Amino acid sequence: MASTLDRRRFVQVGATGLGATLFPGHLSAAPGVQDQQILTAPRQVRMSGDGLGLTALEQGRLLTRLADGGRIDRDSYSNGGVVAQLEESCARLLGKERAVFMPTGTLANHLAVRALAGGEGRAVLQAESHLYNDSGDCVQTLSGIAIMPLAPDAATFSLDALQEVIARTRSGRVARPVSVISVETPVRRGFGETFDQTELDRVTGFARQEGIGLHLDGARLFLQSAYTGVDVAEYARPFDTVYVSLYKYFNAASGAILAGPRALLDDMFHTRRMFGAGLPGAWPFAAAALHYLPGFTERFRRAVDASEEVITRIGAHDAFSVERVPRGTNLFWLRVRTDDVARFRRRLGEREILLGAPRPDGRILVGVNETWNRQSVPELVETFTAAL
Repeated sequence: MASTLDRRRFVQVGATGLGATLFPGHLSAAPGVQDQQILTAPRQVRMSGDGLGLTALEQGRLLTRLADGGRIDRDSYSNGGVVAQLEESCARLLGKERAVFMPTGTLANHLAVRALAGGEGRAVLQAESHLYNDSGDCVQTLSGIAIMPLAPDAATFSLDALQEVIARTRSGRVARPVSVISVETPVRRGFGETFDQTELDRVTGFARQEGIGLHLDGARLFLQSAYTGVDVAEYARPFDTVYVSLYKYFNAASGAILAGPRALLDDMFHTRRMFGAGLPGAWPFAAAALHYLPGFTERFRRAVDASEEVITRIGAHDAFSVERVPRGTNLFWLRVRTDDVARFRRRLGEREILLGAPRPDGRILVGVNETWNRQSVPELVETFTAAL
């Protein structure tokens, strides 16, 4: 009975009531406020990770509400339905002609480099990039494209370093030119550090002159945009293709989007299926991501503004010190001067603030995400000082 009443009330209230909290970004009510009937901890602030960290229960409740509201149209093998709706929305936001759903970012990066290489040549990327370190050598093993990593221990490689590599590949006895450049920004292994924009402009300009394909690993690009104020489409503009994650902060259980020109991506679903990734049903991932996509940047900017104020206030306290990541985004380091950090963290937890454990050097990595909107800045600051 209660379930029936809940569903009936959901449909009746629509855009002016419950829907305003359930569909942040779609409606004009306070963005970022979540439906308490979905969230198991509606005031919990997770000071780690990029997204809301939805539990399986919360994911299930969300999908049920979306289905009850007629907001899920099934796809067929990752084509059509809500998947197509998500693809169209992402292509528009990223300023590209076409977007294709991928079940993982690993596959999105791989297929982008594969397509831009055209079956030959080499690919240049950062030595600290996800594609080089965490993808099982998929580009080399499955597509036969040699990888040339640059700038170890740095988020940015220079145009000079790129030109040196290109000159060397051209002077070999067997010509194997660089055909693709892949850039990751922000860099996960760099704790959210972004690729230096001045150097990036030089690299992309040179690549265009040389006819070299450009791919942007923008898994966390929307986070970067919220910090810099530069639109994601502007970041993506110099690149042929761009990948963004669907699970990191759009809160899908999995998934990625690869966007680019129609000529390259219209038939990409064939390649996707060849690699075993034509999922019979991708609607649970697409529906969740499409729910959180509209208005995300505005909501996340609110969280950024709140975090900056919290950093300023607690930074003025003798017990706290903050270390920013150079050209950073949503990650920073916190030190707490107390004789019992575990007790401090436990007290925060009692007030629904979850802080990570300290590293061996005593620093705690803190992440900013939408959950920072769940409590006010005065509440957060008061809890931090009281927990000492």
